[in-house]
Amino acid sequence: MFAIALILVVLCALYWYGTRTFKYWESKGIKHDKPVPFFGNSLPVYLMKKSITQMTAELYWKYPKEKLVGSYGATNPELVVRDPDFVRRILVTDFSYFYPRGINTHKTVVEPLLRNLFFADGDLWKLLRQRLSPAFTSGKLKAMFPLIVERAERLVDNAINAPQTGRVLDSRELMARYTTDFIGACGFGLDADSLSTEDSAFRRLGAKIFQTRWQDILIQMLKEMFPETCKHLKILGKVEQDVISLVKSIIENRNYEPSDRNDFIDLLLECRRKGKMIGESIEKRNADGSPQEVSLDMDVFLMAAQVFVFFAAGFETSSSATSFTLHQLAYHPEIQRKVQEEIDTILSKHKNTLCYDAVNEMSYLHCVFKEAQRMFPSLGFLIRQCARRYTFPESDLTIDEGVTIFIPVQAFHLDPQFFDDPLTFRPERFFHEFSNPMTKYVYLPFGTGPRACVGERLGLMQSLAGLAAVLSRYSVEPAPETLRYPKVDPSSNIVQSISGGLPLLFRPRAARN
Repeated sequence: MFAIALILVVLCALYWYGTRTFKYWESKGIKHDKPVPFFGNSLPVYLMKKSITQMTAELYWKYPKEKLVGSYGATNPELVVRDPDFVRRILVTDFSYFYPRGINTHKTVVEPLLRNLFFADGDLWKLLRQRLSPAFTSGKLKAMFPLIVERAERLVDNAINAPQTGRVLDSRELMARYTTDFIGACGFGLDADSLSTEDSAFRRLGAKIFQTRWQDILIQMLKEMFPETCKHLKILGKVEQDVISLVKSIIENRNYEPSDRNDFIDLLLECRRKGKMIGESIEKRNADGSPQEVSLDMDVFLMAAQVFVFFAAGFETSSSATSFTLHQLAYHPEIQRKVQEEIDTILSKHKNTLCYDAVNEMSYLHCVFKEAQRMFPSLGFLIRQCARRYTFPESDLTIDEGVTIFIPVQAFHLDPQFFDDPLTFRPERFFHEFSNPMTKYVYLPFGTGPRACVGERLGLMQSLAGLAAVLSRYSVEPAPETLRYPKVDPSSNIVQSISGGLPLLFRPRAARN
């Protein structure tokens, strides 16, 4: 009898633990779906049946009259924001309440590679941001552009190399190899050789980073359910040693001093040479309320973390965006011809040479790329975490520290109240400012505010140059195996990916005069 009673007590305690927060949104009058003990509303994500983008979009469309919709990630309260004015407050106006992304499930125990500019929170993020922002000035981008051109030429000459009858290639894999090659050059000062060798070491590393295994999902689930017990479990263990060893070897070869390569490693070495990063804290206050001074050393492990996110975020987001752009152009040949006419005209002004100024002049190509990002943003959602108790203006809702905020970017981009005929690929909509002033906080492929993507301009130039190089030499058409409406891989959570790739027929264009 005692054993049975003990089992019942344990089961009741587990049930209480797995449901202890589930009255949070009900008590605040916020509509939400019924959660499942321990899993909340995230069971489809844990089972890899739906991505976070798909989950947040479902809630967005399910409650069309609500500005805020509740949810639970495991037992943690989450809030999906459907109102552009609240988006503005979260990302910009009231940023001091929402500066964390909250992706790391434990504040003090963070995996070495996750101590980077994208995943970091608090003072670590602030110090890194102020030190690394100079890497992406216009001057730095212009200096890097020859590396982009060299890789773009390899892309069309080596990787595509289609005969007159055409060649079917997976555009997603093709553009991933291009971006991997470029990032290897401008990030590491190395020739990644991804465009000449399909199975290059850099490409394997990139594939390994974004390969979702059931073990990784299990670890993430346990960390969310039992953050204290599982705080030392690692999701990135499979790539951690590879990245750290690579960065260490490059730094040692340069004798811990910047070289003349002007790449990302050099920037980090310059940061290290400047000494400690020092600034005002956004987390700690003195007795008089003033911010404390905080500092941080740029050691090898912190450098490796920045290189990791530079590599991972750079190649995956750009390859997703450029390949989807090509996919749309394949199904809209009249728009493709218009883009190619613009590329031909501008290149002829620059002696048929792809250069920084030429790409900047390609306004219609910009519009085409922006429209593709609207329809399929690489990051389908933005995430923030409430840093301290906050009351939404003109609302009765007050949320507590630790509540996760989701901004459903993909759903906003496809909402007809913000974009006319949103399922139609229409680049011309980007020629002029939108008439709706709140669209500024709806079209968010790179985010906005202090935590907007620091590498936006670099990613844009890399993507546009790759597209211009391809479209100057080739036309793209649907292949027999191409799906008109490709399916999103439900296991792709941070960066959206397409199941089965994006096969297209690449056909050489007639030589230009």
